[in-house]
Amino acid sequence: MRATFARSTPGNGSGLEQARSGNTASIRAGVGQDGGGLSQSRDSAFGSRGNGAVNSDKGLIEALANSRIFQDYERAFTEATGLPVALRAVESWQLPHHGKRNESPFCSLVSEKSRACASCLQVQERLSQGAVKAPKTVSCPAGLCDTAVPVRLGERLIGFLQTGQVFRHRPSAAQFARAARLAAEWGVDVERERLEREYFATRILPSRKHEAIIKLLCIFAQHLSMLSNQVIVQHENEEPLVITRAKTYIHRHQTENLRLGHVAKAVNTSAFYFCKMFKKVTGINFTDYLSRVRIEKSKNLLLNPNLRVSEIAFEVGFQSLTHFNRVFKKILGQSPTEYRAQLLGMKRV
Repeated sequence: MRATFARSTPGNGSGLEQARSGNTASIRAGVGQDGGGLSQSRDSAFGSRGNGAVNSDKGLIEALANSRIFQDYERAFTEATGLPVALRAVESWQLPHHGKRNESPFCSLVSEKSRACASCLQVQERLSQGAVKAPKTVSCPAGLCDTAVPVRLGERLIGFLQTGQVFRHRPSAAQFARAARLAAEWGVDVERERLEREYFATRILPSRKHEAIIKLLCIFAQHLSMLSNQVIVQHENEEPLVITRAKTYIHRHQTENLRLGHVAKAVNTSAFYFCKMFKKVTGINFTDYLSRVRIEKSKNLLLNPNLRVSEIAFEVGFQSLTHFNRVFKKILGQSPTEYRAQLLGMKRV
């Protein structure tokens, strides 16, 4: 038996692409069950952030997602749990699990239609609003659950770890009937028997296992937060030899009163040319990169409880404790003292 679902014409394009373009406009306007105001809710939840901050955080999330440590974690998480996991930016209009290993067969079927994608993106929007401070689980109209865990730098939200496409309880025949009606409304063209088979093959996750998986994601989110600066400092993407040499020189002389002109001279380029090339290749300017290198070294020194913060500041190349504290908090989202307390498991005094 084949459900009487309308087949899309070839000219319509894929459902995912349509959802990314036309349908996302309606989502942003707050169309759907939420009855309007999604954009206003998001602005309220995330605060007012300029385009520069948003783009910077997107770049950071992209670097983290492409890092070896995340790819190793993603592989291990998927092998251990059988679930997909994605690291996405706060402002994201893509389906995080689409095309990934262990994507739900049911979700894969319905995601070919733009109306289904729009519904999924509305669920993602609700996750983004609810997971600003703590993990949040949301059910989609078909009854499947997704969970988002915030990745933060101190007080700043930079992205989410997201997993799901599971049932929390065994679905009933009545639930499938509702899901099938939704699929028909979305225009999904597939045999009902296949739709039913894929629906009931969806993973069922009992509460205790679900809580354990959320805990794993929370631990890794904290780990990603602590490693974010290291990923930026060590990021290499077939960079020109002059930039590689410049980075080596910076690492060797970071404790000195280092200037852009010193580094440009060391790699035999003009200061103007080096400044432009360094920013183009690394995505950050020379001063920011030098600060990050120094902060990365200070993180290791903060592991030693016998060293005062002021000693560490001067040891890594900062000329004042105030400047060190300000830069440390800007990059890592917390003060050196707070970072040390978190690292050593000590209570703040």
